[in-house]
Amino acid sequence: MTAAIDHFAAWLATPLGQYLRDSEAAWFDRTTVDIFGYKAMQLELPQFDCLRANRMPWRRIVGETAGTQIRCSAESLPFAEQSLDLLVMPHTLDFSSDPHSVLREAERVMRPEGRVLITGFNPWSLWGLRRLRANEVAWQGQFLALHRLKDWLSLLDLQLVRGEFLCYRPPLQRKGWLDKSRFLEQAGDKLWPAGGGIYCLDVVKRVRGMNVIEPDWSQIVVPKRSAAAVAEKMQLQAKKDRCK
Repeated sequence: MTAAIDHFAAWLATPLGQYLRDSEAAWFDRTTVDIFGYKAMQLELPQFDCLRANRMPWRRIVGETAGTQIRCSAESLPFAEQSLDLLVMPHTLDFSSDPHSVLREAERVMRPEGRVLITGFNPWSLWGLRRLRANEVAWQGQFLALHRLKDWLSLLDLQLVRGEFLCYRPPLQRKGWLDKSRFLEQAGDKLWPAGGGIYCLDVVKRVRGMNVIEPDWSQIVVPKRSAAAVAEKMQLQAKKDRCK
């Protein structure tokens, strides 16, 4: 996984990689800015700070690659159960040899109602087709089908809150062509909404059997006043008003 992530990080400096990075950075910024808690963590890609807009006091980038603040495996995180409020995984599953184990470990360390943000390549897109005829490391990832990933999430009690597709422009390395196809962003979102090259998932950890306890308002006794008492109070108020 280490070599693949390093090569992918280098690929992000290419015109197409920069387009992907800018698109995902905007999504991470607007999603993480309103997620609150104490501990936030990013798995891999220290060159791409996905937590920059978040305001939690403890933020770390961990993983096996150089530049991470805590060196560890994504399949065996050095954190206690239910200790994290936010976990972001930018293409972590794409370049993991065992993505299901990574998700299981993510579920273990997340607190109830904690959030997990995932980005990955969409195999049912032009970017997925490019994978069939390319040798670049970016196209050698897992390209997990979204329906398969959703099944894994549901088995782990990780509930999808919202999802979004990005990168509707064709996967070309020429910046000029990328600029000319800018119009496809809005057109693709309307005409082919599930055809974006990247999917972004906002997931929350649900705990079965945990209910929010609310007050039993039916047990609260509200004092009742007689009609005569109410009428008397209204007459007194009317007299006061006339004296003003």
